[in-house]
Amino acid sequence: QVHLVESGGGLVQAGGSLRLSCAASGRTFGMYAMGWFRQAPGKEREFVGSISWRGGSVHYADSVKGRFSISSGSAETAELQMNFLKPENTGVYYCAATMSSSGWSTGLGFGSWGQGTQVTVSS
Repeated sequence: QVHLVESGGGLVQAGGSLRLSCAASGRTFGMYAMGWFRQAPGKEREFVGSISWRGGSVHYADSVKGRFSISSGSAETAELQMNFLKPENTGVYYCAATMSSSGWSTGLGFGSWGQGTQVTVSS
């Protein structure tokens, strides 16, 4: 099992930036990709983007393309850089990991989840 811990959330004004980090530990040797998801109040969790762990291929939801970027750091970490934030980006952001090579680019197949970190964008 992969253990994930997110950090970096907070309060920011619209137009600002935040950087989230996700640290993976445990059985990471089989990890194929990591992803970021957002759950807004009263809504279902939605896919933000994902990165393949070995090849570094990255995919994004249309709503964040051009504003958000995902990268992999050292020591099995993944980061989500969020620029030009909007109030509708508010929510709890979750990091997730998948061992499967299928579906990860569209947010499918993620079986390990972090506890989430709150991001609030004020207008």
